[in-house]
Amino acid sequence: MTKLHVLLAQTPTVAPSGSSGLLQLAPMILLFGAMYFLLIAPQRKKQKAHEKMLTELKSGDEVVTTGGIYGTITSVKDDRFIVRIGDNNAKIEVGKGFISSVVKRTDAS
Repeated sequence: MTKLHVLLAQTPTVAPSGSSGLLQLAPMILLFGAMYFLLIAPQRKKQKAHEKMLTELKSGDEVVTTGGIYGTITSVKDDRFIVRIGDNNAKIEVGKGFISSVVKRTDAS
C-alpha cells in the first residue's frame, strides 16, 4: 500500500449528529431573540404611540416639529398640517410625520 492509502485508512470518519447542528444554531437564535426584545419591540411600541398621537391631533393643538419649531395647528389635511408660527401669524405646511410632540392639547369641550 502507498502512503496515501495508509493515511486515508487511518483518518477516522465522524458521522454528523443532528443535535450538534442545533447546538451550533442556539447562540444565534438566542442573540436574535435578545435583539428583538431589547431593540425592535420597544421601537415598534414607540412608533405606534407616535402614530396614535398624530391621528389625535386637531386644530388648536400646540406642537413641536422635528426641526424644533413651535406652533399651533390651524388646519388638518390628509397628509399635512397647517401650523401657525410666531407672533405675526405666519403659517407653514408641515408633513404629518414631522410633528415631534404635542406641547398643549385643546380641551375637547
